[in-house]
Amino acid sequence: MPLSWNEIRHRAIAFSKEWMGVTSERAEKQTFWNEFFSVFGIPRRAVASFEEPVKGISGRYGYIDLFWPGVVLVEHKSLGKDLGKAESQAFRYIQDLAREGRTDQIPRYVIVSDFARVALHDLEPDDQRRLPLFDQWRVATVEFPLADFHSNINHFAFIPGYKQHRFEEQDPINIEAVEIMGRLHDALESGGYRGHQLERFLVRILFCLFAEDTGIFEREAFRLYVENRTARDGSDLGPHLAHLFDVLNTPPEERQRNLDETLAAFPYVNGGLFAENLGFADFNLDMRNALLACAHFDWSRISPAIFGSLFQAVMDEKERRQIGGHYTSERDILKVIRSLFLDDLRAEFEQSKSSKTKLKRFHEKLAGLRFLDPACGCGNFLVITYRELRLMEIEILKLLYREAQQGPGMLPLSLIDVDAFYGIEISEWPARIAEVAMWLMDHQMNIRLSEAFGEYFIRLPLKKSPTIACENALRLDWNEVIPSSQCGYVLGNPPFVGGKFQTDQQRADMAHVAGDIKSYGLLDYVTGWYFKAAPYIQGTKVVVGFVSTNSVTQGEQVGLLWGPLFQRYHMKIHFAHRTFTWESEARGKAHVHVVIIGFGAFDKARKEIYDYEGHSQNPAVSVVSNISPYLVGGPDRAFTNRSNSICMAPEIRFGNQPIDGGWLLLDPEEKDALLSKEPEAKRYIRLYLGSQEYINGEKRWCLWLKDASPAELRRMPEIMRRIEGVREFRLSSRRPATRELAATPAQFAFVSHPECDYLLIPSVSSERRLYIPVGFMPRDVIASNLCLIVPGATLYDFGIISSAMHMAWVKQVCGRLKSDYRYSNKLVYNNFPWPDPSDTKRRTAVADGAQAVLEARRESPDATLADLYDPLAMPPALVKAHTQLDRAVDLCYRPQPFQNDRQRVEHLFALYEKLTAPLLPPAKKRRPRGH
Repeated sequence: MPLSWNEIRHRAIAFSKEWMGVTSERAEKQTFWNEFFSVFGIPRRAVASFEEPVKGISGRYGYIDLFWPGVVLVEHKSLGKDLGKAESQAFRYIQDLAREGRTDQIPRYVIVSDFARVALHDLEPDDQRRLPLFDQWRVATVEFPLADFHSNINHFAFIPGYKQHRFEEQDPINIEAVEIMGRLHDALESGGYRGHQLERFLVRILFCLFAEDTGIFEREAFRLYVENRTARDGSDLGPHLAHLFDVLNTPPEERQRNLDETLAAFPYVNGGLFAENLGFADFNLDMRNALLACAHFDWSRISPAIFGSLFQAVMDEKERRQIGGHYTSERDILKVIRSLFLDDLRAEFEQSKSSKTKLKRFHEKLAGLRFLDPACGCGNFLVITYRELRLMEIEILKLLYREAQQGPGMLPLSLIDVDAFYGIEISEWPARIAEVAMWLMDHQMNIRLSEAFGEYFIRLPLKKSPTIACENALRLDWNEVIPSSQCGYVLGNPPFVGGKFQTDQQRADMAHVAGDIKSYGLLDYVTGWYFKAAPYIQGTKVVVGFVSTNSVTQGEQVGLLWGPLFQRYHMKIHFAHRTFTWESEARGKAHVHVVIIGFGAFDKARKEIYDYEGHSQNPAVSVVSNISPYLVGGPDRAFTNRSNSICMAPEIRFGNQPIDGGWLLLDPEEKDALLSKEPEAKRYIRLYLGSQEYINGEKRWCLWLKDASPAELRRMPEIMRRIEGVREFRLSSRRPATRELAATPAQFAFVSHPECDYLLIPSVSSERRLYIPVGFMPRDVIASNLCLIVPGATLYDFGIISSAMHMAWVKQVCGRLKSDYRYSNKLVYNNFPWPDPSDTKRRTAVADGAQAVLEARRESPDATLADLYDPLAMPPALVKAHTQLDRAVDLCYRPQPFQNDRQRVEHLFALYEKLTAPLLPPAKKRRPRGH
């Protein structure tokens, strides 16, 4: 009876283990090939002979190392010799066979080896017999190190006599595979097979496709069963698949005696994957063809780490076209797990290598760890975590047992299994995919373990499973999934949804977890997981590592999130990856600016910050004593809105807000039309600048009627028409305060305009700019509410606000509109620590630097501020002026230069603490001892 492919794979692993590293002095090629054929259950002497003579063109005889007439010719060289020469020798022997008239003995295959490498050449890759002339052969070649023999046994199917089923070479699983599976999904759904049944059914299909390409099933067993045992029109495919699923859920001893032998060859899987009775899915011809098309992909090429993310898109036709939005790269996931636990475990492993007792104790520690991903999706974080722990375990086992006799009973020493992993996912499809991905990664790691010990190891039937709860993580008590006392680490990538873009359900979820926090509606959805994690980990040593949008470390959200986390739950940030781009490696890359934050309910001495400024993949790592919620070294403090500056800086105001329905505002055409009808209105028309107009040089005007008398207004009917439009607009508002403003329709709703020149700060500016372009405005220009104004500001004030020091503060503290800076008077300006104003020399240097910046701007009179401050177009003179200003401002803070913005921010945070710390009460005098 021929061996199964799993048994052949088992033997191949043992064969490779035996012969890897054998030196040329010990190597004996005939023994090598005898054992090579034994891998396939074929006695070499029954089919092939050594040293087969063949007469060359010179009349001399050569000797083929190993020859199986009509099948294979083997040429073997010493260890490290050139396989190309062995190949040339083999092809000369084939030509010699042809010249001798032995054409019926010409082999289809040629194998060459040097003990360490094996190369197989197929002389008939298109199944058409070729003439034995060297230049006419089309040869398909596969070459691999001996260690990979078990992964290439399918190429040697001719040895045990299996039929070769040939397919075109496939690329790694890509969007085409997703769309094929998607068409199958759509066809089943349109036929009425949908919801839970459809999702479970497709998960089973995906498992079967993967299983037949990775050794869980016999090679091509699933495809051949569908192809050979079901009707071409697909009419009976549903019942056949249901029967197969039932067999996969039935132990061999409980199966019927007269079960079809093809079905009987499938293993017992268990694990609950095939337990539920789903009913039949009705197929047709096209649906059957779609399933067979899926089976033609080589699924062994896809890592279970991305298995789920790729196929989550199958369930949504729109998402199917944007598959990259769901695929998180392994590189970025490793950033989380390395900082959270992997680097520490690796360091502990290195320290344990000195003693087997320590190694065993460390091994037991690994086996006792438990992990929870409360937003697990398709399980990417859990799968990669499991893989890394199993790889470490294999290293441990090799150190512990490398001198032990290898034999049956060695491999069960693996202690880490999938039941140590827990997840919460709101949707059933990704939850089920996560389970399957964990099992598939377990199988891959078992193969790696088999390779290490030369003994085939597979965990079938599945006896343990990951726990994936299909629930709303913001409503569920996480202790119901795994008690926090048993959990070691919480990790994941909760969904990124801004406060303004949340669904009604998501807003209700946020109210459930953060409803007692004022203005919680401003928080991103991801913060809900922070509020759930904090009480969950109270009184434990559990550490949490979450990927989050960087908005949770910027603007108002910092105080709303971290204030309660620090004050109520006494959280401490253990590590932080500052802002970097979270990318998909699929096409249509999704770019999101994120941070990674690790925190716990206990403190630790060593805290690490990873800074990606200028080095997207090679961050600078610094060790600090404490990490602030802005992810720089600093105290556990979040800035809150202040009405006044902490440094008695010049007063700052919002610009003027019309709330007019557009009636008081004029574009160039409207201005010209108004003046053509009412020239006397000219004295009431003022230039009106918002952020957009100021930065981009656009023109807009407003009717500034603050000083117009009633008589003057009534002499201008066009102005009166506009004033009436304002009144009607305000009266129609649902807001009572706006309706009250209808009583004064000729005036702006909010007036802050000073009767002096002022400094204008645009409230919104692109993050691409190195500086926010502020500027002086004359008193007759009206700033809109999309700007901030500093009345009576000096050159020194301009210089401080235009500096790299202030910009470092802005980047860290301000909120964002999309990714643009959103400057705030109460949060950014009033909390900013200005330098000591008493140093006249330093103040003068800053003022001179500010004047140089203004003069450099004037050298380009036709350029807008958008042009001047585009980082790719910024004039050299302006760059130089800003650099000199930056130095002058930096020197106002300390004599030592700052190397980067991180250092600036940390210095400013420390200064903020000094400026805002309450005065300490005088220490009480101690009573002298003995009195």
